[in-house]
Amino acid sequence: MSLRAALRHQATACAGLGSPFTARLLRLCAERLVPGSPVADRLFAWPGDITAAGASVPLRLAGTLHGLVLDGTAPGLARLYPPNPSPADDRLWAAVDEALTTHAARVDAWLDRPPQTNETGRSAVLIAAGHWLTAAFGLPLKLSELGASAGLNLMWDHFALELPDRTLGPADPVLTLSPDWRGNPPVAALPEFAERRGTDLTPLDPRDPQARLRLLAYLWPDQPERLARTRAALAVAEAPVDAADAADWLTTRLATPVPGQVHLIYHTIAWQYFPPATAARARTAIEAAGASATRDAPLAWLGMEANGRTPGAGLSLRLWPGNHAIALGRADFHGRWVDWRAPDPKLIATEVPL
Repeated sequence: MSLRAALRHQATACAGLGSPFTARLLRLCAERLVPGSPVADRLFAWPGDITAAGASVPLRLAGTLHGLVLDGTAPGLARLYPPNPSPADDRLWAAVDEALTTHAARVDAWLDRPPQTNETGRSAVLIAAGHWLTAAFGLPLKLSELGASAGLNLMWDHFALELPDRTLGPADPVLTLSPDWRGNPPVAALPEFAERRGTDLTPLDPRDPQARLRLLAYLWPDQPERLARTRAALAVAEAPVDAADAADWLTTRLATPVPGQVHLIYHTIAWQYFPPATAARARTAIEAAGASATRDAPLAWLGMEANGRTPGAGLSLRLWPGNHAIALGRADFHGRWVDWRAPDPKLIATEVPL
């Protein structure tokens, strides 16, 4: 796909996910960016898949520009970004073009790294799944997150899930998620935690100001609620995230099961970015560990991933012993809504085949 087509495609996706400003910004880039400057030449010559299924070049560009706004590097551009009034296209593009030229070295460096949003809205699914697993097994959870970035979604027990008839989570949450909940109500069974850890090829340290800036920059500027959630989650981000290949890391982490714990492996909009060989090795490691799981040391594999269907992402769960494959429903990519279709956890508790 060409750069212009990829920018337009991502603009359509941003509009569908509730960010008209980012959609407009990317459409302007598609229409008006031309070769002839270092940044533009690099973007037009980018090798391989530049879409969200590959290098996510449009989101790299949008995040880079937002970073210039957030840290005050490009004040002229910042005056045209939300929450300020929306300017005319000519004025906005002139400021974008100036920023790309004036700060070319900074832009070039930021383009090197893929977007990492650590979207905390997805923790609505993790909270519901954690309560479900606790109701099913009655054991503490050991968390292993793949593609964990800064580890914000390893801290989901500090978040509350607020629904019309119930609230799941702690009494004093650092943030509260209130998605449009459809389907079955989630069960209430407050989890306990034995351990939590994640892995990412290029993890972000939430204590590092530059890493915090990147996390915020890849969020969309006209969605202040996402920015506020991320800032709140950063206050409690303390889970370790190892810089490692997901398959290698999992193989080591699964080598010694610990009785009396449910080992929950999960990933949210991350699996699609793994190289095929890495994904295959990770799957093999999980399935091999599942084959030797016991009732006292169960293994759960939760995925929130695009699966070629719409709307949103599919929610899948595999459980061992028994190798149960359970469709939990679907969710918006940013957690704005959840269509929860989980079965009664008592079916697992009594090991009735699903």
